[in-house]
Amino acid sequence: MSANIMMRRMMSENVDFDTELATLLDRRMIEDEKINKVVSGILADVRQRGDEAVLEYTRQFDKRDVSSMFQLEVSKAQMQAALDKLTVVQRDALLKAAERIGLYHQRQLQPSWQYEEEDGSVYGQLVIPLQRVGLYVPGGKANYPSSVLMNAIPARVAGVEEVIAVVPTPYGEDAGGAGRLIFAAAAVAGVDRLFTIGGAQAIAALAFGTQTIPRVDKITGPGNVYVAAAKKQVFGEVGIDMVAGPSELTIVCDGKTDPDWIAMDLFSQAEHDEQAQSILISTDRAFLDAVQNSINQLLPQMSREAIIRTSLTERGALIFAADKAEALRVCNLIAPEHLELSVDDPQSWLPGVRHAGAIFMGRHTPEALGDYCAGPCHVLPTSGTARFFSPLGVYDFQKRSSIINCSPAGAATLAPVAETLALNEHLQAHALSAAWRISGRHTPGKA
Repeated sequence: MSANIMMRRMMSENVDFDTELATLLDRRMIEDEKINKVVSGILADVRQRGDEAVLEYTRQFDKRDVSSMFQLEVSKAQMQAALDKLTVVQRDALLKAAERIGLYHQRQLQPSWQYEEEDGSVYGQLVIPLQRVGLYVPGGKANYPSSVLMNAIPARVAGVEEVIAVVPTPYGEDAGGAGRLIFAAAAVAGVDRLFTIGGAQAIAALAFGTQTIPRVDKITGPGNVYVAAAKKQVFGEVGIDMVAGPSELTIVCDGKTDPDWIAMDLFSQAEHDEQAQSILISTDRAFLDAVQNSINQLLPQMSREAIIRTSLTERGALIFAADKAEALRVCNLIAPEHLELSVDDPQSWLPGVRHAGAIFMGRHTPEALGDYCAGPCHVLPTSGTARFFSPLGVYDFQKRSSIINCSPAGAATLAPVAETLALNEHLQAHALSAAWRISGRHTPGKA
């Protein structure tokens, strides 16, 4: 039998709690200068040599014997064939999840709009879908066909013309069906082109373009530390959704939920990888003990026991908060990617939540449902960035142009205002450009 683990115990009432929590949440140890330097070299190399560099890095990092980009691209026919080979249960699950994701994101679709003022001037906003986007589907410790759906479907709902996806592992028939699920999900979600490449080289290919992979307008989707560093470095050359780190879950429980359920919810994040973070906050001290006991009883049954053990021991915590207000304060300090409110009347807690990527309300809403089929996108801000980032959505695949159409009367009203402000900024041409729209104004010296 595996040895028991003891998760870190913390009390929010302690004087040094905020400092201790900040240390626990600090992600700077994950991304360092060495990683940034390696990534910079890969980006520059792919930018210069294109396909040749991508192939070289694929051989080096993925240990694949490839000599042409043709070997790395999955055709639409192959995607459809993968879908056709799924079991009825697998196919139905993919289709049902895709349907729910599509229905949810249809509600996010933002149309263009205009309004007309009394003088006939028209103002508004033109909402335009991006032309081509690149979707990074993570690999590594697990396979994520759900991420294909969660990235591609919002893009399709937004009206993106071309969707390019990359996935870093050479999935295939010998990979326990994982390849079939990834490729099938791409077929269901409407991916146009799919390449089995990953890492910083995949981000570089999408950002700069190669002889085979077209340059995209925006890159979305999470990845490992090299992918995160690469996305950060190419931002400006191309749009990105966010810089995502390891997965996170914070649970607030009043002590009335089955402790085995809560333990399994903590496991569900911890099993992603050793750097994932699972935190439980409770206003019931005895409940924290009960969950600790459940963790030790259930952990030996987990297929990813070693990963979960490391994650919970090094990155997890059980936190006691004296009351609801204090529990919410701690939640907002964490600004978690996923927040479970496993409490009575979770709706009453909602106004106190300032920062969270996704909020799972009630005792029967585990975060795992959101990962696959609830509907909202599971690509969420991590590492405290829920303070200013939102979940990936349709709005990430649209851009906006302002519409300004002044009537002569409207120009006459606005020109003196613009002229005054321009002259105060010592911008003469700005002032004259506005002033000359008013009847009677002309170039000095002309009749």
